[in-house]
Amino acid sequence: MATVVQTSEEDAALTVVRFASELAWADAGPETAEPQVNRLCVEAQECMVMGRWLDLASLMLTSADLIFSKVSEKDLECVFTIICNLVTKSGSPDESLEMAKLISAKISQQPNDKPALRLKILFNLYNLLENHPYSRFHVYMKALDLAFKGKAPEHILPSLKKIESFLREWNIGIVEQRELFLAIANVLKESKSSANDYFKFLTKYLVTFSGEDAHTLNEAKEEAVHAIVEFVKAPNMFKCDLLDMPAVGQLEKDAKYSLVYQLLKIFLTQRLDTYLEFQAANSTLLKSYGLVHEDCIAKMRLLSLLDLGSNESARIPYALIKDTLRINDDEVELWVVKAITSKLMDCKMDQMNEVVIVSRCTDRVFGQHQWETLRTKLATWRGNIANVIGTIRANKIVEDGSQAMQGLAIR
Repeated sequence: MATVVQTSEEDAALTVVRFASELAWADAGPETAEPQVNRLCVEAQECMVMGRWLDLASLMLTSADLIFSKVSEKDLECVFTIICNLVTKSGSPDESLEMAKLISAKISQQPNDKPALRLKILFNLYNLLENHPYSRFHVYMKALDLAFKGKAPEHILPSLKKIESFLREWNIGIVEQRELFLAIANVLKESKSSANDYFKFLTKYLVTFSGEDAHTLNEAKEEAVHAIVEFVKAPNMFKCDLLDMPAVGQLEKDAKYSLVYQLLKIFLTQRLDTYLEFQAANSTLLKSYGLVHEDCIAKMRLLSLLDLGSNESARIPYALIKDTLRINDDEVELWVVKAITSKLMDCKMDQMNEVVIVSRCTDRVFGQHQWETLRTKLATWRGNIANVIGTIRANKIVEDGSQAMQGLAIR
């Protein structure tokens, strides 16, 4: 089998054209193949002389599918490195974008065939587009689509840590951000180890609908339901801002999804008894979304304990915990310890008086009430600091005065 051999930069593109065309016409016989190969090489030379880089890229990609099926991964990477490098020769951002679209579309055409290699090639293309941020955004979206369809999320995960810097570089609009966050969420959805990241990007997607009209909000309805189910299901997630999002709020009066919204409201604002009443009436609904009743009870017990901590003047009797969480006497301290180890609250257990003394408690939601409480605390702290500074200054004045008097007495 023929092998791609690196030559000078000047004729590297011609080498790829000849290599690909010889593969394409290999079964036609030399009499037929040679004229066709020469014709394609001449056409490639004309493109290079005239600076028609987009046409050259199109010509080089004609046999891309054949190359993927017949050559080694090492040669594949070499071929596409040369093809991708054409974007650096373009004289305009528009042409670079068209070339990036053309190349990335061809690379991602068959996502189930060598997805890891295809993603590597796409990221190589991304890096070559250093001066074209929107083209980079387009290539990254293609990479996300390839990772999703090719079931290769592990190859895209490292790049997600840089999303915030990518957004600053790309400078894309709200609609494109929406597409980006949904694409990332779809990639993460099937990865069990990325459940928290899946919820995070799904939430980012829903936030982009703030201020939109009812028609546009309707696009987010299914994802809003997924976000609610994900929050309820997650064993280590106890607070979120979903209730404040218009994309989620639209479900409250929705004929199909109002009960899902009601479930979210229970998990964020109510206690265990309310959940048990809801479950008794809607057990089929919970099962249809893959929610396990026992897991929901465990989570609601911790959330109910949080609610007690924020509403019972920081002193919670054991008896109240027992009744609210519907547990036995000997389980009270166990659930308090679970809340502490989950970093949901800081507290001490007064076993003699059977009281839990709470010093800090996580808020399940952070709305207007929480902002007002924080504002009051900040004002108090500011006042206390001002008093301390005033006292220090007054003491310093007295001390300086005393030292001055002592100096006079000595003289």
